[in-house]
Amino acid sequence: MKKNRRTILLSGFLLFAIACATVPITGRKQMNLFPETEMIATSLTQYDAFLKESKLSDNKEQSAMVKACGARISAAVEKFMNDNGMSDRIANFVWEFNLVDDETPNAWCMPGGKVVFYTGILPYTQTETGMAVVMGHEIAHAIARHGNERMSQQMGIQALGTGLSMALNEKPAETQQIWMTAFGVGANVGVMLPFSRSHETEADKMGLIFMAMAGYNPAEAIDFWKRMGESGGQKPPEFLSTHPADATRVKDLQAYLPEAMKYYKK
Repeated sequence: MKKNRRTILLSGFLLFAIACATVPITGRKQMNLFPETEMIATSLTQYDAFLKESKLSDNKEQSAMVKACGARISAAVEKFMNDNGMSDRIANFVWEFNLVDDETPNAWCMPGGKVVFYTGILPYTQTETGMAVVMGHEIAHAIARHGNERMSQQMGIQALGTGLSMALNEKPAETQQIWMTAFGVGANVGVMLPFSRSHETEADKMGLIFMAMAGYNPAEAIDFWKRMGESGGQKPPEFLSTHPADATRVKDLQAYLPEAMKYYKK
């Protein structure tokens, strides 16, 4: 029994050492059990399936703004990663930006740079700079590999014996749910929620810098989140939410803004 326990502990330690990575900008250590190539391949399948089931916006001006904003920020991100010796982190990215006709105020970015904005968030972004706040934040999730990290934690020891593609084949419904949860579609109360809030805070900080690099004033993030906070409707208490409370988020962004402004070029 003791020998088996030692073997498990040693295997876990070795797995952590192999899977341990560092998030750009923040320097936080993370564990990614799944090869990013698998994450990106799955992302492409899920993204295409989502677009087939959804209605793309027929507003050409708004759709063009999403694509233009995404192109500016992704170009700035690529330059930063290349200049800082981290080009391997985005080696397989093929950026894509789409606007979906949906009243939900939401946006997301899957591994590999697959981005979707919902028309429901546009009344809050208002301008291209406001859009850049959300774009930078969602792209930051992909650069930081938050999806891989969430799935690694949720699937845990299962990942030792099976890869992502095999898990999708053997337990498609279960793995599909874990995938969707990893990208913020839904989560249960428990260990994943506080972890998710830390991801949101990290993406906020990285997003400020990304939008600043692309020439968007990061100070607009304060106004955007204030608008979101004033949008009305009953919200869950912070400990039951995957996102920080609006007041907490604004306070954190205000504290981090001077650092982001160092990267701002009009």
